[in-house]
Amino acid sequence: MRVAIVGASGKLGRYMVGHCLDRGYEVVGLCRGESAGKLASFGDRITVVPGRTDDPQAVARAVRGCDGVLTVLVPWGVRGYATGTARAVLDHAPPAARLVFSCGWHISRDGRDRYPWTFRAQLAVFGLVARLLRIADLRDQEEACRRVFASDARWSVVRGSDLEEGASDGLPVWSRHVGDPVLASNRTKRIDFALFMVSALTDDSLVHEAPAIVGRRTPSALEHAH
Repeated sequence: MRVAIVGASGKLGRYMVGHCLDRGYEVVGLCRGESAGKLASFGDRITVVPGRTDDPQAVARAVRGCDGVLTVLVPWGVRGYATGTARAVLDHAPPAARLVFSCGWHISRDGRDRYPWTFRAQLAVFGLVARLLRIADLRDQEEACRRVFASDARWSVVRGSDLEEGASDGLPVWSRHVGDPVLASNRTKRIDFALFMVSALTDDSLVHEAPAIVGRRTPSALEHAH
């Protein structure tokens, strides 16, 4: 399998590169030229395409001939970065390619997610401050995901809980909606978020799903997972 990773140089992206290589996949990593050095540890085992992840031409080069595309949707700045990334991937990925996107729990596909008031308050404060400082715009990630949800492509949108570093606990558990007791612990190892993304490439049950995930060894998962 040939897999493109859009946003390969970030922490999540590098974990995805590792998981793909462990499975014997051919990997193409797209990242900004100034960040390419972060992928040096993989040597010649991957192909690096330098460019912004919202640059249609760079994305087209990276995804050409790929069976799967893993995309980190980051809402940096206030100029539609995540939306541009999603649009470029949807426009240029091969029609039969498996597309897997990452985002946070705040994305809701059908409005049936139930968020604690503390989560909603923190999200509102962070969103306002980030926009005022022109650091990020969560509305951009929401628009990016709306475009994915409306697409006929073979997509999944993986919604991550709070991430932490550490050794892998294995494949996270998931639910269609935030508010499910299985998700209450709200913690996932970043390496396992990446594992879920890579595993989704070959899991047809996740096509046109937006799974919200949580670490499989967290208290809520151990209590409620079946």
